[in-house]
Amino acid sequence: MNKPKIAIVIPCFNEERSIDAVVNSFKKILPEANIFVYDNGSNDNTTSVALNAGAIVRNEPNRGKGNVIKRAFLDVDADIYVMVDGDATYDISQVDNLIEILISENLDMISGYRISDNLKGEYRPGHVFGNWLLSKTVSTIFGKGFKDMLSGYRVMSKRFVKSFPILSKGFEIETEMTIHCLQLGIAFKELPVQYYPRKNGSQSKLKTYSDGFRILGLIFRLYKDEKPLQFFLSISILLFLVSIVIAIPIFSTFIETGLVPRLPTAVLATGLMILSFLSLASGLILDGISKTRSEIKKLSYLKY
Repeated sequence: MNKPKIAIVIPCFNEERSIDAVVNSFKKILPEANIFVYDNGSNDNTTSVALNAGAIVRNEPNRGKGNVIKRAFLDVDADIYVMVDGDATYDISQVDNLIEILISENLDMISGYRISDNLKGEYRPGHVFGNWLLSKTVSTIFGKGFKDMLSGYRVMSKRFVKSFPILSKGFEIETEMTIHCLQLGIAFKELPVQYYPRKNGSQSKLKTYSDGFRILGLIFRLYKDEKPLQFFLSISILLFLVSIVIAIPIFSTFIETGLVPRLPTAVLATGLMILSFLSLASGLILDGISKTRSEIKKLSYLKY
């Protein structure tokens, strides 16, 4: 059989201190692969360093990792895609083995589960907790999933990449990949990879709180879009219970006296009950639309 065509996709923003090491490592391990460095408007020498290292450099002016990956997945055609950050924090020495596992086990994604002794503070406590919390949230909503949902090191098949409708603009991209994988029931595996500290002078672009809330917002939005019946049913039940709690004393008074002394409260209880049924109806309607969208995604996936 012919060897698969492999593409290395490296999104970069101000990584002049590390990008040459990443490119040279891939050239040594996978000399037959095409190495694409997508520069996201760096104001340092990332582009020239990557070119000198032998990479194919392309530019994406729209800021955000999601925008970069969207452009790369549209532009690049390959059988196997390897996505990794350009900061040289991931151990890529076993990337050829990961590709072999992907092919031999007929998987569509292998995600690098980061492990580190953290002796140099490469894995900040806030990031560890945030990653754990977000990963648990996704697993609870969408089914048992990833231990390290936010890993930027992934090996993927063509059918996964070309069926992936990217909506994210920033660091939410890994979360969207994970949920897409879980929603379609795509075969995946997590394997441990060593996580290293950044090079001296290199800084993380991830903003702990703002990006964390963006990721949480994406999870909430995808929960509403992909599982609308569960989402709106939860709201319906909440409104129903609140309406019942408010209505009980009014109903008791009416049984005893035949009067409704608190008319505004009675109107509120009635309004909440109506909203509860409207929410349920919305969930049922949107669930049908969501299933149609899911079938379209599966057809796109199966096309490859």
